[in-house]
Amino acid sequence: MLTAVLEPQSPVTPHPDIAHLAPLLGTWRGSGHGEYPTIESFDYDEEIHFGHVGRPFLTYRQRTRHAGDGRSLHAETGYLRCAGPDRIELILAHPTGITEICEGTIELAEDGLRLEMGSTHIGRSSTAKLVTALGRSFRLVGDTIDYSLRMAAVGQLEQHHLAATLRRAE
Repeated sequence: MLTAVLEPQSPVTPHPDIAHLAPLLGTWRGSGHGEYPTIESFDYDEEIHFGHVGRPFLTYRQRTRHAGDGRSLHAETGYLRCAGPDRIELILAHPTGITEICEGTIELAEDGLRLEMGSTHIGRSSTAKLVTALGRSFRLVGDTIDYSLRMAAVGQLEQHHLAATLRRAE
């Protein structure tokens, strides 16, 4: 019999190495706008969930839908890890055949958190589009996350691709 491994439903204290990331825990929902030279601009609805299992990482799950017709656009799954008191790592898998490792800094402020990351490795399956760099910025203030994503893909230099504002759902 196969059993699923799920995040615990009862409260688990975050691992001490990631305790300063605790404000991210939970589900966040909002909307954003995407653009890139090779596609038509679009609006989207998004949900991100940060969870934990008591280990020194946060789980990360992201889903987007087209704001106009509700069709699924993108998803990402992975982990957010601390590499030191002011260093962060984001390890993601995309269903488009891309894996992403981003590393950067975390800045703790009285009003929240700021994460700045750039890709150190992009893996691609043989059918994935050519993505050569990704960069992400997250800013958490109170119950709001603002983020942006930069991308270099299909012959384009790294530039703005996505921006969204999400609010705590719980």
